[in-house]
Amino acid sequence: MALHITDECINCDVCEPQCPNQAIYMGEHIYEIDPSKCTECVGHFDEPQCVVVCPVECIEIHPEKHETHDELMARYRLLTGSADPA
Repeated sequence: MALHITDECINCDVCEPQCPNQAIYMGEHIYEIDPSKCTECVGHFDEPQCVVVCPVECIEIHPEKHETHDELMARYRLLTGSADPA
């Protein structure tokens, strides 16, 4: 499941540098998350780091992007070129 930033985003800039996959970027009005790069930090951390640091709790599971842990791990491996998680 890729994460999604809602309209409540205040553009505080704390989430973008926390993303190990560089999936977060500044969109037209608020930060956005590229679902093809988001692994919800699977393979990197125990929980999504953007969610941990978000002061307004505006990052949630994308309603249209449901993926299993195995799918997220496969994306992690593809993005990092890794056979095993770090």
